[in-house]
Amino acid sequence: MIVCSCNVLSDQDVRDAVVAAGDLPRNAKQIYGCLGCSAECGRCARTIKTIIDEALGPCAKVCALGCPHSHAESTEPDQADFALAAC
Repeated sequence: MIVCSCNVLSDQDVRDAVVAAGDLPRNAKQIYGCLGCSAECGRCARTIKTIIDEALGPCAKVCALGCPHSHAESTEPDQADFALAAC
């Protein structure tokens, strides 16, 4: 199914970009970068975020600061340890 008509991106394109990226994309802007395009009208951003969350599975909801998928540094080691164990 086409989720971005401006860039002609399908839901499978988004899923493939999530899986293929070494540094897992967490938002629509990062997906656009992985796929070599940029946001045009932005109406697909919410749908792309939903697809990313589905592709990441439980990690999308469990990841906290310190998890390599969150792109953020944690100052609390306990929180980082929990997030890495959860992923």
